[in-house]
Amino acid sequence: MQNQEDNYNGNSPEDEIEQKETDIKAENDPKPDEKTISEPPSDEAKLKELNDKYLRLYSDFDNYRKRTLKEKSEIIKTAAEDVFKAILPVIDDFERAVKAHEKIQDVKLINEGFLLIYNKLKNASLQKGLIAFDSIGETFNPDIMEAITHVPAQNDAQVGKVIDEVEKGYKLGDKVIRFAKVVVAQ
Repeated sequence: MQNQEDNYNGNSPEDEIEQKETDIKAENDPKPDEKTISEPPSDEAKLKELNDKYLRLYSDFDNYRKRTLKEKSEIIKTAAEDVFKAILPVIDDFERAVKAHEKIQDVKLINEGFLLIYNKLKNASLQKGLIAFDSIGETFNPDIMEAITHVPAQNDAQVGKVIDEVEKGYKLGDKVIRFAKVVVAQ
């Protein structure tokens, strides 16, 4: 028993464990006057990091390009679908008119039927933004007209003006989708 009492320094076993933990931490911690200096990344590490960033950016751009191409093709498909949905009732009317006109002998009734269908098609086109523009009597404008021939003017007021229209010109919004084919007086 005497041996145990000689080794006893007055601290409890828990105190001794805490002291040992504190000593270990002090050995591992850098000294206050020593500054931790981190080495700058090597050129290879910088190159690897930049290459990784480049590959990610390139991948993101490629995905963006593919997504926008897909969206553009879908928009084109749906735009055509919208136009055809507007024209389908007119096609149905033409089919009914052809069947009905087989039995009708009066030409006047046939003309009225075709005029009704024409007006329906014209209104459907206007709703989709298709606008026909008149060119007869207007000054020749090469931005929206195509001169197919020139004829002598009957008076000075007709010079440079459109005197006949062979085909109507059409705009979709502000864009000319078909130039008017005209005869111009000279």
